[in-house]
Amino acid sequence: MEESPKKKRRTGKRILRAVFLAIGILLGASLFFVLVGKWIYPPLTMTQVGNMMDGYGLHKTYVPWKDISRNVKLAALASEDQLFPEHGGFDWHSIDKSLNGPKKKKRVRGGGASTISQQTAKNAFLWQGTGMTRYIRKVPEFYFTQLIEWVWGKQRILEVYLNIIEMGPGIFGVEAASETYFHKHARDLTRAEAAQIIASLPNPKKFTVKPMSHRVSWRYPQIMVQMDNLDGDEDVDALIKTP
Repeated sequence: MEESPKKKRRTGKRILRAVFLAIGILLGASLFFVLVGKWIYPPLTMTQVGNMMDGYGLHKTYVPWKDISRNVKLAALASEDQLFPEHGGFDWHSIDKSLNGPKKKKRVRGGGASTISQQTAKNAFLWQGTGMTRYIRKVPEFYFTQLIEWVWGKQRILEVYLNIIEMGPGIFGVEAASETYFHKHARDLTRAEAAQIIASLPNPKKFTVKPMSHRVSWRYPQIMVQMDNLDGDEDVDALIKTP
């Protein structure tokens, strides 16, 4: 027997309420995780879980901002996102300002299509993915990128980035990378060592630090040149200083 128009309207309203409830729960949960993430590192990320399932294991040691060498912070900005101190998460409007503003050293974006903020949002809350799944990820990536820009601020974003980004097969974060490759803490990395670790991005399984791949050996001197160019920039120095 066919439903009456009244029953159809009631069913439609129930479905609509359920949809809005689900959206509200998802938004509330995501905001909660972002707020918590301002002070607590994610215990596990989807990327880390995926690496373990693929047999790479998991080596990670989270360290606070003060225990990360200034050299690593500078290398990350030099290689991945030189406009990071200025843009709002997406590099749409900052290029002209950065290149043409008064008393600014000439900077370039670097790092491909994604800013450090986008990479942090993806690695902290979402998945890597290829093909269609990568495009599906773009909407929540936009959402989380904007949230962490508003809630965390630049220094926390860079701190989390340097702690959770993959820097070798099953190696996550600069402390684990420093221990593995140079047998020292991240706070003690030299400029060259920091540049070598960052040069492994964006594909640290292929672009290995030890043994040093051709790509890393070619890339890390370029990063050091860019580090020299950025050194002394007011915005960069204000961001990467240790209180």
